[in-house]
Amino acid sequence: MELAERTLVTLFEGVVARFSSKVAVTADDGELTYRELNRRADLLAGELRTAGVGPGAAVALLAPRGARLLIGVLGILKAGNAYVPIDPGYPPERIAWTVKDSGASVIVSTSELAETVSGQGADVLLVDHQTAESADGPAPSAEGITAPDGLAYVIYTSGSTGVPKGVQVEHRNVVRLFDVTQEQFGFDENDVWTLFHSAAFDFSVWEIWGALLFGGRLVVVPTETARSPEAFHELLRRERVTVLNQTPSAFGRLAAADTKSAERLTSLRVVVFGGERLEPTSLGDWIERHGDNAPRLVNMYGITEATVHASYRPLTAADLDAHGVSPIGDPLPDLVFHVLGDDMQPVAEGEPGELYIEGAGLARGYLGRPDLNKERFVDHIASDGTVRHCYRTGDRVVPLPQGGYGYLGRTDDQMKIRGYRVEPGEIEAVLAGHADVSAAVVVPRDYGGGDVRVVAYVGSEAEAGTLAPQLGQTAAAALPPHMRPSTYVVLPELPLTLNGKVDKNRLPAPVAGSAAAPVHIVAHDGPELTATQRRIAGIWQAVLDVPEVPGDADFFDLGGTSLSLLRMFGQVNEAFGTDLEITVLIDGATVGILARHVDDALSASAPTV
Repeated sequence: MELAERTLVTLFEGVVARFSSKVAVTADDGELTYRELNRRADLLAGELRTAGVGPGAAVALLAPRGARLLIGVLGILKAGNAYVPIDPGYPPERIAWTVKDSGASVIVSTSELAETVSGQGADVLLVDHQTAESADGPAPSAEGITAPDGLAYVIYTSGSTGVPKGVQVEHRNVVRLFDVTQEQFGFDENDVWTLFHSAAFDFSVWEIWGALLFGGRLVVVPTETARSPEAFHELLRRERVTVLNQTPSAFGRLAAADTKSAERLTSLRVVVFGGERLEPTSLGDWIERHGDNAPRLVNMYGITEATVHASYRPLTAADLDAHGVSPIGDPLPDLVFHVLGDDMQPVAEGEPGELYIEGAGLARGYLGRPDLNKERFVDHIASDGTVRHCYRTGDRVVPLPQGGYGYLGRTDDQMKIRGYRVEPGEIEAVLAGHADVSAAVVVPRDYGGGDVRVVAYVGSEAEAGTLAPQLGQTAAAALPPHMRPSTYVVLPELPLTLNGKVDKNRLPAPVAGSAAAPVHIVAHDGPELTATQRRIAGIWQAVLDVPEVPGDADFFDLGGTSLSLLRMFGQVNEAFGTDLEITVLIDGATVGILARHVDDALSASAPTV
């Protein structure tokens, strides 16, 4: 196939021709062969064309984890369109804003989400009813509709100006990603991948196409399983997964579950880290048990604007002695790293600077944001006088003496929460919109084990116990879960520097029970807590750093995150000697519900007389 013809669609159809009867997707809502997946995607593509969606247009995609999500992705691409993934967990206001900003006239969704997507000002196509037998004759052809420079997807990331920004990525950006990494990884039809991440997080692009472009099998991880390291470990073993992709914080939980399991992950051949800073020392226990070659461990620095991954760095036991610098290795073969100073000139040899990326992975730019494009996608004049088109990452790196680069952190206030880029300005703009807030600033706080939470400081004369719940409701209505503050500290005014900026060094640490403590917490007026409930509530207080835990309060409403939930659950199992799965909280994460399951487990294990 000529290079000019290679798109995600044409490459996928080539795989279908070779592996038509092989299972492509394993998910809770069904298992599909390559032939079935292709056919159902063709039918959706035909419906999109019938609906009048023109080639190149953006189509919103809002579907739960499962086979239908993959049908949606492929059907949209086969119609010549770009998919705009929206997580079903996003608040309605965020969903509506994304649909409008992307210009999508159609939303592809599922029947159980029909109420969520209705009234968004766009037509809705459901992916529930397309079946391989639902139409006679040949499926609509996608030939000639997609082009290498056509848009494949638009993924929204947090925006520093208070609104998200849509990154436009073309087919050729993704195709070349797998071309230039194939020598290192050798992906093929024998690989089994997991789709662990949300489609709205670009790590999913690597997971989806790493499987489907090589004839591998993609196992879609249910949400409940993704939240339980033990259940996820069992899925990896049961499905014989060979390629695993994880943020370092999520892998830390999986590694802890691995230490407790008698079952080894014998099929796993490579673990790819991405999405956030990796501290090699955190891999010590894993390497002690498994070594550094079975599976191989690889750190890949990346950014959405450079198409998922931009570097490659194998990790070995020797890296366990590294401190202070996260090794990200060398740029991928078709990319160039430039380390520049504030004047956009190269820094002295061996000195740190801001990373600028040049090469074939650069995205088309931000959708409808010309000013931001000029600011971030810039022309750098090299020492030889040539003009290099680069993306300005905002990341600080340093060339390492032994070769490659080390990641140092950000040049600005951008945060990484569970692998997602979070711009403080977007959260601050939402909070500052409250009538009783004179100023707002948010900062990350690390509670250990990769559990980084957003702490909000607001200036207000309002009473903290009244204002904090209101701000929690405001954030929940406008922001995705990973961007919502877990703690609100209310101060009469925020401390300022001599230059009139918020002095973050003088912000008080949130102290449980203080007047400045956050608080999605209300007085508990219900029945007296049982002994089990009191013990669980004590664990919650310690994990969440809150002064009070009512028996009917939801863990996440108290400021919990998915990682702190895992920490809490592990401590509860340890305290009571139980082996409960985190899925017992599917109907609600309250002290009362968890205590009932603990009591049931203890009763079931008690010896009979």
